[in-house]
Amino acid sequence: MKIQTKTTLLFTALTATVFFILNITVYFFLNESAHNDFNKRVELRAKISAKYRFEHDAESTESFRELQRQYMEKLPEEKAFILEVAKGSKVSKTPLAPELPATYLEKIINADGATVFYKKGYRHYAGLLYKENTGDDHIVIKSAVNVYGREMMQHLLIIKIVTFICAVLLIFTVGKYFSRRTFQPFRDITAKVNQISQGNLHLRLQEQKGSDEIATLIRTFNEMLDRLETSFEAQNNFISNASHELRTPLTAIVGEADYALQRERTPEHYQQSLENITSQAEKLQHLTKGLLSLAQTGFDGKKQKHEAVRLDQLIFDVKDSVDAIFPDSSIKINMHALPHDNASMNVMGNYDLLKIAIGNIVMNACKYSNNQTVEVDMIIEAELAKIVVKDNGIGIPEKDIKQVYIPFFRASNVKDYEGYGIGMPLSNNIIRLHRGSIDIQSKVNIGTQVTVNLPICSEENG
Repeated sequence: MKIQTKTTLLFTALTATVFFILNITVYFFLNESAHNDFNKRVELRAKISAKYRFEHDAESTESFRELQRQYMEKLPEEKAFILEVAKGSKVSKTPLAPELPATYLEKIINADGATVFYKKGYRHYAGLLYKENTGDDHIVIKSAVNVYGREMMQHLLIIKIVTFICAVLLIFTVGKYFSRRTFQPFRDITAKVNQISQGNLHLRLQEQKGSDEIATLIRTFNEMLDRLETSFEAQNNFISNASHELRTPLTAIVGEADYALQRERTPEHYQQSLENITSQAEKLQHLTKGLLSLAQTGFDGKKQKHEAVRLDQLIFDVKDSVDAIFPDSSIKINMHALPHDNASMNVMGNYDLLKIAIGNIVMNACKYSNNQTVEVDMIIEAELAKIVVKDNGIGIPEKDIKQVYIPFFRASNVKDYEGYGIGMPLSNNIIRLHRGSIDIQSKVNIGTQVTVNLPICSEENG
């Protein structure tokens, strides 16, 4: 069942329930009001009957009769009962009408002159005890059928049922209309999304003004499409660049092999060809190793072994590795104001991956500064560890800084330096796997500062 239909039915059910309860309440109170009003009429006639029968004031009796004739209509099926009760007794001397229960008589006697009402179907009874100064007391009961009230309530019930059915149908129709209007944007989104595929990721949903749920959904979906389009473009560029970079050393290897095999050559020529093949093969090995590492860091990080890693020890290990590759490098490690608690210098992660990430950044600093002094600072804050690598090298042009994380991208001023554009994308992927970030600040011919932010290992984020 569609959400639109569910919404319509739910809206109809809720509204119909409220309307039904309201109708029942109104009907109940109107019914009680009609009964109470009729009880008062019967009570008045019971009191008048008592005046007629037991008061001997001729003027008063005649006045009552005149009022009754002029202003009081005769009630439908009106009846009167007068029962004699011995003084001080609770038993009637006159036989009680079979339609009245004995308990009703007891209530009238115990009421001490107050009117007692009784209802059987639509017939109402009003009884009271009239006490004589001398002689026996009398019970005066007046009854009548509330024909008007019965007809009114029957008509009201029919009206309520008809209006309830009509209201439910109207509510369902209106609810269906408005739910259709409400969910129309979702149908438009679905239709538009069905048109979007890998071949036309440039298409976007029509954004709406405001900050309601639909506008937010459309903006979120468009942002997702932006990321997908960027990802597909990056993937296509990656494959294209990887193919080109792999093809270059392979072409050189094949060319040298063909050159050596064309005819018999001197040992010196063979040795030169083998050296060229070895050099290109090493480049190919380095390139494929970097591509493999870059691809592996595309995982979610759950397959790598994570443990507490001491950052100070990691930095010293990185220095040793870089010194082995660049013997002429000058790396200065600064660790000022470190916390007394060694656990505050731990991050949760994979030691080997973090060593690769920090090592790439430090090696870039050494390489592009021509082995000038590179400073590595470690700063520990409340819940964050910062590793700051500063050099005085050639710097990165401002327009290129945002693209250094794209595989195979190389800044416009590094043509004289050997590289493949894999180091920084690899480091960025590794740091992101560890829920960290990299910030780069650089000026051409002045130097570069790379800040690696990593969350401190704790019970919450460890």
